Amino acid sequence: MIRKDLPFSHDEFRRRLDRTKRAMQAAGLDVLLVTDPSNQNWLTGYDGWSFYVHQGVIVFAEDDPVWWGRRQDGNGALRTVWMGDDRIWTYADNFVQSTVRHPMQDLAARLKDAGAGQARIGVEMDNYYFSAKAHQVLLAELGDATIADATALVNWQRAVKSEEELAFMRKAAAISEKIIDGLMERVDPGVPKHEVVAEVFRDGIRGVEGAWGDYPAIVPLMPSGTDAAASHLTWNGRPFETGEATFFEISGCYRRYHAPLCRTIFLGRPPAFMREAEKALVEGLEAGLEVARAGNRACDIANALAAPLERAGIERGARCGYPVGLSYPPDWGERTISLRPEDETVLEPGMTFHFMPGLWMDDWGLEITESILIREDAPAETFCNRPRALCVKD
Repeated sequence: MIRKDLPFSHDEFRRRLDRTKRAMQAAGLDVLLVTDPSNQNWLTGYDGWSFYVHQGVIVFAEDDPVWWGRRQDGNGALRTVWMGDDRIWTYADNFVQSTVRHPMQDLAARLKDAGAGQARIGVEMDNYYFSAKAHQVLLAELGDATIADATALVNWQRAVKSEEELAFMRKAAAISEKIIDGLMERVDPGVPKHEVVAEVFRDGIRGVEGAWGDYPAIVPLMPSGTDAAASHLTWNGRPFETGEATFFEISGCYRRYHAPLCRTIFLGRPPAFMREAEKALVEGLEAGLEVARAGNRACDIANALAAPLERAGIERGARCGYPVGLSYPPDWGERTISLRPEDETVLEPGMTFHFMPGLWMDDWGLEITESILIREDAPAETFCNRPRALCVKD
């Protein structure tokens, strides 16, 4: 018998499946095809670096879900999903990267055999992992079925975290703290960036006592000086320099759960404008944390952040946060709620966000952020506990 190392209890997986089936019923869906690997993992426990080929979880109104994918990845499913072996469907390798056949032909045939040839089937159309070709083939092969857009249906069921999930996020947060502590110690003038990144990965994978590290959904981001005006640059081989600020966007990861954390280091004496920006940013961040509580709205956080920044003459055009938790590359966000003025989603206890009020100006940047947990009768809890300030190394 194959030993399974399931990350969660069967009751937890059943809770998730029941939520998803209720959402399917509300949307009028008979079957749901889940191709986002984060959603696959959340529903079944499947975990493997196989999301570069077509695979998915099929949720039926009745019965346990099915994991479907490439034959050689079926062994990974046998070892990671909570369902029985008969709930694993695989397709032959000659479907992979073929110009004459497509894996969705195999899936369509299996759905017909399962009695779903005329069903209303939901697919995650706006998804990194569901291609235009896959959709085209499904439409052609399932001409008697109705294919409906079910983008983010599962993502929304993930918004409120269980206690089991929060325990994983706290372990990820401890790893994030370790990474940030290492950065504060190692970043100095003359030290090449790639050498520091190597230590970031070492700290992240080694983890902390009681929590080994997994690979994060986003690699470390760390632009310096004028490059810090760009929010998503990674690293290169040039050394850190005196007179420059570098922001670091990182996350520890434990069993696919994340707790992102950003801090900024200035080597030398910061200019007055950056100190003023730091003051306004921290004031706005703390004001946002104060209103980030159950019953308030996502926009309330964004508006609380904006007031001190506007008084300081700083304009931000970007949203200031998004839900986080379980994720795979290329993104650790959950792609549902946005912390911005027009999002009136009501906050619930157990929701988790990366409160991310980064400043990316014309020729400089500054990031001081927190991963947060919405609580019932108190301001948001921060998963990490590190100084909320610009770090200066003279």
